[in-house]
Amino acid sequence: MPYVNIKITKTGATVEQKAELIKGATELLQRVLNKNPATTFVIIEEVETDNWGVGGETVTARNAKAAPIT
Repeated sequence: MPYVNIKITKTGATVEQKAELIKGATELLQRVLNKNPATTFVIIEEVETDNWGVGGETVTARNAKAAPIT
């Protein structure tokens, strides 16, 4: 009974994109490991960018630096 936990930042993934991730992860486990799709669980967790750090800073801060000045 495979369990896949996908964590992404909460930056606007659509319902369709999430459905594609779930389908793709399920198909991958079926193809590579011969796992039954009916017993494969895929969970998507969306994390606020203030709660996700990379390189010693939050994703919010990193995104602010990358934003063009208008």
